[in-house]
Amino acid sequence: MSHAVIIVSGGDAVSPFTTPTLACASGLAAGNTDTYIRERLLTAGHMVFTAPAMNARSAVLDPAPSSFGAFGGQPLVLPAHMTMLSNGDIDNAGEHLSRFACYLRDNEEVTDISWVGHSNGGLFATAASRILGETDSGIRIRSMATLGTPWMGTLPLRVAFGEVPESDLKGNEQALTITRLMGERVDDGGDLGLARQDTYTYLLGDGGWLHAQAGVLDDVPVLLIGGTWLRQDGGHPQAWPFDGLVSEYSALAKGVPSEVIRHRQERSFDLMHSIFVADGFQLPWENALTWNPDVLNAVEEHLRSL
Repeated sequence: MSHAVIIVSGGDAVSPFTTPTLACASGLAAGNTDTYIRERLLTAGHMVFTAPAMNARSAVLDPAPSSFGAFGGQPLVLPAHMTMLSNGDIDNAGEHLSRFACYLRDNEEVTDISWVGHSNGGLFATAASRILGETDSGIRIRSMATLGTPWMGTLPLRVAFGEVPESDLKGNEQALTITRLMGERVDDGGDLGLARQDTYTYLLGDGGWLHAQAGVLDDVPVLLIGGTWLRQDGGHPQAWPFDGLVSEYSALAKGVPSEVIRHRQERSFDLMHSIFVADGFQLPWENALTWNPDVLNAVEEHLRSL
């Protein structure tokens, strides 16, 4: 029996497959979401793999010049059916991620998995956990840690789709800028379905996706991590504070039924969603959930407690 940590990147990510000993030869060793997390967890003695993700219906390109934080020289490019379509349907990403997990079972003797999911990666991993259980894969999900996962939707997209009034942004310049940019992307058709699924209506509305995940994580301890970079006096508690994309309320799954997440720990950090957001506001990458030592200390503590 072999336990592995699998890092799962989120929406619109381009991430290569890496192993504990093999990573990209140039650029960011494991892509912009996974590189720092991978390095920290490997140093802590864990067996770490990064799940491949592509924002198109293909394997991960090599080199990946369109990726923020380009990389090249992948040790192995896995086929599209094991590669998450990072801007598509959550369940489709989960199917591809479950195939990847079975690849690790068959080729690396991995039988126990701890997921570390950034952003939508937490939802992708939940979908994969359901599929692995339904298909009698023989793979046990030991734990899950999620960083800025939009369990109740992504705030700018909730505004874009009319679930939350723009007035709830309270005129905050950074929040309005991010919301405008994401709204333009949706208007231009710059997604393959994920944007509309990053809403409360899809996830928790009548017959919502999360209701269908009841029982999937029953025996799985879940660490929920949220970012509180942006704060606003008088802001609605479901919207503020938030990390630039996901509110703390959503990242900590405050409105998610206990039937979906039974065993939870919650941590919040005064950080932003990703290094992409940090770069956009000309701030050091250490201000991002995926590149901050305090966040990884919390993840390591969670893994050690298993």
